[in-house]
Amino acid sequence: MIIWVNGAFGSGKTQASYELHRRIPNSFVYDPENIGFFIGKNMPKEIYKGDFQDYCVWRELNYILLNYMENEYDGVIIVPMTIVNPHYFEEIVGKLRNDKVIVKHFVLWASKETLQKRLRSRGEGKNSWGAQQIDRCMQGLSNNIFQHRIDTENMTIERVAETIASMSDIHLLPDNRNKLWKRLDRIKTQLKHIRFLS
Repeated sequence: MIIWVNGAFGSGKTQASYELHRRIPNSFVYDPENIGFFIGKNMPKEIYKGDFQDYCVWRELNYILLNYMENEYDGVIIVPMTIVNPHYFEEIVGKLRNDKVIVKHFVLWASKETLQKRLRSRGEGKNSWGAQQIDRCMQGLSNNIFQHRIDTENMTIERVAETIASMSDIHLLPDNRNKLWKRLDRIKTQLKHIRFLS
């Protein structure tokens, strides 16, 4: 099974995905951005695109890799990735589903104000790339192709993960961490995914 966690920047995709990973035995977090960064660094400037999702090879490679992992890996694959173009979504998720791969897709939803607040809490200002994409993401994710939507406005990360697991018929391990360990886990996940773009 693949669990695809979608949403605007600041919606909590990465934190929710790693919370699922911590509590689902035999699970793996797959980050499609890594292929995007590889492509961007290895593309002639004459054909360079500002958004790596616009490369058809990015979409094709992610489809191929996810299909391969699903066939070879006996576990749950968790994919935290914003994707708001319905055609691009179909080229990856739609093709996987056509191949009989079970893909559970979720959109983490929150108001623009909440998304901006969450981005500020991780050091991103109102002019950051993520903040500038909020309107585009919210508009794109309003398309009915992007189901199921989870309103995270007043939800903890733990509750978001539990909701995704429940809707995916997955039993989570109990969470025996105290508040300090939960906070440390959040910080570690956040630091691990800071991108230094050259």
